[in-house]
Amino acid sequence: MKKILGYRRLLAVNEKTELRELKTIYRNLMKTWHPDSLQDNPEKLAEAEVKSKQIIEAYHFLVSIAPETRAKNLPEFTTTITASAIVDYNFKVDTLTIEFADGNKYEFFGVTKDIYNKLMNAPAPARFVRRHICDAFVYRNVTSTMEVE
Repeated sequence: MKKILGYRRLLAVNEKTELRELKTIYRNLMKTWHPDSLQDNPEKLAEAEVKSKQIIEAYHFLVSIAPETRAKNLPEFTTTITASAIVDYNFKVDTLTIEFADGNKYEFFGVTKDIYNKLMNAPAPARFVRRHICDAFVYRNVTSTMEVE
């Protein structure tokens, strides 16, 4: 959740910001912070390079968790969680990453240590994920992001 809040703060948006508005905000920030626009100012150039990378990362992340994006990808998500076995899962701070046998990987944000412990002790982890995690937490598909990194 800290990651989500930090990115929203960086772009000055909230959870109700629609994709169209998010894109406009992103473009305006990039006009201000794009390194090419500050070639004449060497002191600001280094800052602009860092800031523009942060803005790009925040924008792509927020697009990936936007309700419109999740709604568009819901059929694939539903197929994955109902028909594919869990290959691996990893918990870090408040983010649970689950890898499925079909090759999809999803991050769930705001998961508590208590929920993770219940998952670890569940007799049927896939059923636990479907019942207690999938609909309760903000998620994003990180399959394509992980392949690039």
